[in-house]
Amino acid sequence: MRVRDLISAKSDTVITVQAKDELSTAIHLLMRHNIGGLPVLANDGSVVGILAERDVVRAAHETPFAFGSRRVQDLMRPAPTCDADDAIADAMHRMTVQRQRHFLVLDDGKLIGVLSVGDLLKDRLRQLETEADVLRDYVAAQRAAH
Repeated sequence: MRVRDLISAKSDTVITVQAKDELSTAIHLLMRHNIGGLPVLANDGSVVGILAERDVVRAAHETPFAFGSRRVQDLMRPAPTCDADDAIADAMHRMTVQRQRHFLVLDDGKLIGVLSVGDLLKDRLRQLETEADVLRDYVAAQRAAH
């Protein structure tokens, strides 16, 4: 299974911000959409970074009095990315090793979605449930045959 398969199951809408947007705009989007990270785009739509909840909390801690006047570009960091055709297992491994909670998913250099740890966890749980169901069916069939 590929990252593209997980992304296609999610909403087609990717919530983003611009680097020059006020931080309050980004916080509003994070809260309104109940998401943990925002891709930061340039005017031409290219990815220039990411702003995550962790970045906002860190800024609030480091500079609480100047917090309200900040812009997204002041807090964003380089965006961890993966390709839409990457294997999910590879993305999961990279996310774990790099200690990232979000990967921006690119297809031919264009942003098509955000892959989160939660997305990977939901997919893995779905796989485990399917495997458990198959094993239960197998055991039931074996018992019925004897």
